[in-house]
Amino acid sequence: MRALPQLVIEPLVRAALLEDLGRAGDITSDSIIPADAHATVRLVAREAGVVAGSACAVLAWQLVERRIVVQIDLPDGSRVEPGSVIGTVEGPARGVLTAERVALNFLGHLSGVATGTATIADAIAHTRATVCDTRKTIPGLRALQKHAVRMGGGANHRFGLDDAVLIKDNHIAVAGGVANAVRAVRANAGHMVKVEVEVDDLTQLRELLDLGVDAVLLDNMGPELLREAVALVDGRMVTEASGRITPETAVPIAEAGVDLISVGWLTHSARVLDIGLDHVGG
Repeated sequence: MRALPQLVIEPLVRAALLEDLGRAGDITSDSIIPADAHATVRLVAREAGVVAGSACAVLAWQLVERRIVVQIDLPDGSRVEPGSVIGTVEGPARGVLTAERVALNFLGHLSGVATGTATIADAIAHTRATVCDTRKTIPGLRALQKHAVRMGGGANHRFGLDDAVLIKDNHIAVAGGVANAVRAVRANAGHMVKVEVEVDDLTQLRELLDLGVDAVLLDNMGPELLREAVALVDGRMVTEASGRITPETAVPIAEAGVDLISVGWLTHSARVLDIGLDHVGG
C-alpha cells in the first residue's frame, strides 16, 4: 500500500511537536539527561492489533534530532501480538525521550484506527462487503486516519465535500424531493462527479432507481430490509449500509448482500492501541 507523502504528514507532526515543546522545550530531559548520552529503545506492542502511523512516529524523532535512527521492522498493515517489536529507535537520549510522546500518540491512535477497521474487515471477510470510513474524522487528521483505515483492510469513502456528491435527508427536504435534488446535481456538478443518495426506506429507494445515480446509502436498515433493498437495486448502483454498526451487527448486514458498510466510529472514536517504548541500552 502506497505510503502518504511526507508533505502531507510533516505539517501535522510539526504542529504536534510545537504543541508539546512549548516555549522552553523538554525541561525534564534537558535537566536530567547529559547532552552526550545515547539511548536505544524498542517500540513494543502491548496487545494484538494492526500497525499504522509508523511514518509519523519516525518523522517525530527525526524532526527533533536528525542523528536519531529509527528502524521499523513491522511496517503499517502488519499484524502484531503482545510483545511484538515494531521497531527500534537509537540516538541521542534527549531527543529520543523528547519525541517519545508525540511519536506514540500518532502510532497508538492510528494503529487503533487500523485495528478497529480490521475487526470488522475480518468479521465480514466471507461476504462481498467492504468496510469503509466516513467524514467523521478528528479535524486535521483526516488523511492520516483514512490511510490507517486502508492499513486495517478497509476502504475510503469521500475525503471531503468537494470530491463526490452525497445527497442526504436535509438536502432532499430543502430540494423538495429526491428527484429534484438529483436533477439539480446533474445540472450543476461536473460529469466526472459520482452521486450517492441516502434513503431511509424502500419507498425512497424505488423513487431513486430510475434516476441514474451511482450509489445509494441505505441508512439505519436492518438485515431483512437491506436484503429487500439489495434485491430491488439488482446491481444498478453500489449499495452502502450505515447506522451505528458494530463488529457484531456488521456480519448480518454484510450477509444481506450490500457492497459497502460505512462506520463512523472507526475514526471518531478509535480506541488507542497500546504501544510502549522499552529502554534496552545506552
